[in-house]
Amino acid sequence: MEAKVPAGELADRMARFRARMDRDEPDWELAAVFGPINRYYLAGTLQDGVLLVPREDEAVLWVRRSHERACEESQFPAIRPMRSYRDAAAGLAAVPGTLHLETDVVPLGLLERFRKHVPVAAVRSLDAALARVRAVKSPYELALLEEAGAVHRRVLEERVPALLREGTTEADFGAAVYAALVEEGHDGLVRFGAFGTEIAVGQLGFGDSSLRPTAFDGPGGCRGIGPAAPVLGSREVRLRPGHLVFLDCACMFRGYQTDLTMTYVFRGTLPPAAVAAHERCRALELSMAEMLRPGTTPAEVYAAATADLEPAFLEHFMGYGARRAGFLGHGTGLLVDEWPVIAPGFDEPLEAGMVIALEPKKGVPGVGMVGTENTYLVTPSGGRSLTGAHPGLLPVP
Repeated sequence: MEAKVPAGELADRMARFRARMDRDEPDWELAAVFGPINRYYLAGTLQDGVLLVPREDEAVLWVRRSHERACEESQFPAIRPMRSYRDAAAGLAAVPGTLHLETDVVPLGLLERFRKHVPVAAVRSLDAALARVRAVKSPYELALLEEAGAVHRRVLEERVPALLREGTTEADFGAAVYAALVEEGHDGLVRFGAFGTEIAVGQLGFGDSSLRPTAFDGPGGCRGIGPAAPVLGSREVRLRPGHLVFLDCACMFRGYQTDLTMTYVFRGTLPPAAVAAHERCRALELSMAEMLRPGTTPAEVYAAATADLEPAFLEHFMGYGARRAGFLGHGTGLLVDEWPVIAPGFDEPLEAGMVIALEPKKGVPGVGMVGTENTYLVTPSGGRSLTGAHPGLLPVP
């Protein structure tokens, strides 16, 4: 498959973005896309610059560095060099009254530098419009996600068990998982949209390390290296017989990511209550997957999954103690955390081509985080897993 995003793909994305802006922001005049992920989506390169999309005129990608590389790797039709935003401003037919941009991404300092040359009177958000366009994947994108899912499944099911050796530390295990993923085709990065989120491999832990509190917005926990780097895994916690191993990580192939959680039981067995909790989570995942059909809303999926959960099960569900995630799944693609979210309040119907990671999980005191996660494609017959169908609690003798 060609590494460059095809010209027709870029044209379709731009057309859908313009149509969505016409629908959601009927008075829009100029969109400025500064965020690298959104620029890549619309223009096919991560090189530094800004993509200006006037409502009526041609969209132009202005590149500060490297213009040469941007032209080599992108088939976007209009790529021009700039030394500063002054050059980009000179290319506009007129200064609009209102500028739409990524308010979740653009810092105030950058906006002020841009407004020095494009003195717009008002700024509004394009985040929701572009998130909804990106949520529905094209056949080109789905092919990349299929490959990411295949690599993901292969590494977590077939290679990781051999990396689990008595006495190894969480940090060494995390480094070995990273190496295996890259060897099999992982791009080596994990990208989140949430502000300030830093991830090395994923959330991982031996035993109750996966219950540790963390700033990461998810059900699992991670001890990490220390206060300055609460990622990867502890250098002190070592694997021993009877440990539950929790591994929640992403796998990226040519920019597109699947999300998968696998649990392992190292040389022993878990308490029956922990196994039962895990199996209940797996059943919830499969029931939610059945509902991933066009026309169903994420809020309906969440409500159906949680309707019959008794108080005893809800304790430590989707987290541990009072640290509970407010969702059961999320979109994924160029970012791990994309729109939509399987949570209350998400009432726009699902569409065919959306890709959703479902992750019902539950903390078990003294054991760790049990539960499952797979990445699904929304289809008329229900969700189809891109990351396999292993039920988890993979035994490692």
